[in-house]
Amino acid sequence: MIAELGHFALILAFLVSIVQAVVPLIGAHKRWPGWMSVAEPAATAQFVLVLGAFAALTYAFVVSDFSLRLVVLNSHSAKPMLYKISGVWGNHEGSMLLWVLILALFGAMAAWFGGNLPPTLRARVLAVQSLVATAFYAFILFTSNPFLRMAIPPMDGQDLNPLLQDPGLAFHPPFLYLGYVGLSICFSFAVAALIEGRVDAAWGRWVRPWTLAAWIFLTIGIALGSWWAYYELGWGGFWFWDPVENASFMPWLFAAALLHSAIVVEKREALKSWTILLAILAFGFSLIGTFIVRSGLLTSVHAFANDPERGVFILMILVFFTGGALTLFAARASAMEAKGVFGVVSRESALVVNNILLAVASFVVFVGTIWPLVAEMAFDRKLSVGPPFFEMAFTPFMVLLGLVLPLGSMLAWKRGSLSRVARQLVPALILALALAGLVWTMQTERSMLGPIGVFLGTWLIAGALTDLWTRTGRNRDLTRLLRLPRADWGKTVAHSGLGITMLGIAGLMAWEQEDIRTVQIGAPWQVGKFEFELLDVTREQGPNYTATRGEVSVRPAGGDGSEIAHLYPEKRVYPVQQMPTTEAAIDYRFLRDVYVVVGDAQPNGGWVMRIYIKPLANWVWGGCILMALGGLLSLSDRRYRVAAGARKTASVQGVPAE
Repeated sequence: MIAELGHFALILAFLVSIVQAVVPLIGAHKRWPGWMSVAEPAATAQFVLVLGAFAALTYAFVVSDFSLRLVVLNSHSAKPMLYKISGVWGNHEGSMLLWVLILALFGAMAAWFGGNLPPTLRARVLAVQSLVATAFYAFILFTSNPFLRMAIPPMDGQDLNPLLQDPGLAFHPPFLYLGYVGLSICFSFAVAALIEGRVDAAWGRWVRPWTLAAWIFLTIGIALGSWWAYYELGWGGFWFWDPVENASFMPWLFAAALLHSAIVVEKREALKSWTILLAILAFGFSLIGTFIVRSGLLTSVHAFANDPERGVFILMILVFFTGGALTLFAARASAMEAKGVFGVVSRESALVVNNILLAVASFVVFVGTIWPLVAEMAFDRKLSVGPPFFEMAFTPFMVLLGLVLPLGSMLAWKRGSLSRVARQLVPALILALALAGLVWTMQTERSMLGPIGVFLGTWLIAGALTDLWTRTGRNRDLTRLLRLPRADWGKTVAHSGLGITMLGIAGLMAWEQEDIRTVQIGAPWQVGKFEFELLDVTREQGPNYTATRGEVSVRPAGGDGSEIAHLYPEKRVYPVQQMPTTEAAIDYRFLRDVYVVVGDAQPNGGWVMRIYIKPLANWVWGGCILMALGGLLSLSDRRYRVAAGARKTASVQGVPAE
């Protein structure tokens, strides 16, 4: 009965979304206040209904209702409660229900907090947002219904993919969806502005908080996914340029560009057309990512579905919304006249460079991701584009971005002085060069990745702190820092976070040590500065798996025998799905990780052991946390809240002429 109520609520949400997509749009065109006012209650009703549908599906997973086909395929009665809940979105149908829930949530939030928007713009934003939701409701109900029943319910389920039974993957998808589904509201703002034929500073203030919120969630989601890949897959890496990873990374790059471009619209009323285009592309690439993950065209460790029929439906959604928005953009771009004029050397120009580098980097990732498919279709050749391509093609753009960022963030608006900013950044440059030189002299027979990464990371961090220091004035009044807007603090923290992440990536790529060998129990061996000893291997029984569990002692090589860490790597087998997984044991430290993986037993009585020494590994995710924290600080700045920005423009809320 609960499942049927959920299904009914989903159908009602679909019908409400149609009303919300049509009535307010007509009302805005005809200037009928009554019709426009339908948007707000419809957005709230739509969210409540889809929330009810999601709650019904969650209840089915929690109580192990095996009369529901989706629960049978993705759950098991012996599964821990956390993974019963995460199983709701650990599959194609459930994840799509989460998708429309977040889509409806952002639409409802725009209705709740957009009271100070011009009535026609608010109506059009909510209508476009609901039109996107309508397409995905149709996709779920006609191709991916999560509420299908089993004719004969089995006694138990087939369990969730063991790789997804992990805390990192339990929280990774919701944050990720809040990010790239959240970009839909930016898309709706862009299309609504194109329909109205007006983009101004107020529009920039309204769209920026939504972009910032989506970017924050996307940053957290990508970081969680990267951390999961690092410790769960047992491969020892944090990023593999997998199609699914790229599917979220491309919108993140476009969202970062959009975030910076919206600043120029807000401050200078320039780059209007470019900002609108970025808003369309950011959500467009979210749809492309959805198509990649769910069409079966490209394989991945954690792709959701392999169904060409569903892929065609998503492709139609992608073409309709992205193609339609780009067509509208081409027709109305001439109306986006820029008012602000700026010099070649200015913060506006630096932000343009920032945008170009981020956008081109995203297109490079897109080409590398989609090229195997193009090669197979056009040339009948099977190609594999792996990390070497991405690292060679993508890295130069990030290096240039790192070099430009401290300079650009300190330039004045409209017309700046490059020599003045360069003088202020001399100490930061000296520090970065000194640390890079120190690293280069200390390492032997290594690549230049380490010194370059250390230089860029230090340059970004020192540059962000220098920018903050200059705000104290000539008298170095530190109390002025306490009066700075939170957005300025957010910028410093986010840019420093990017620098720390670059340091972590450089450390992993340049100085990682790997050792694979067969060892006997009780026979120590040395890797780098550490001595390892396999003390024992036992068989363990988990709640829904069996495990081969190693016990490893880690000591300093040539030391006094004192133990640094006691690690327990595991190799698990989930009997329901007959699938093995590797559970790495990791000793996390500030400057390095010791990463231990136990392998298979050997005929001679030994065990295969894989050891990694990973310098600065935690800095990768620590930097991501700082970037997200910087975004939160900026989002908390009252100047960038929708209502605060709208109050300043309340006098110009008249309906524009068509």
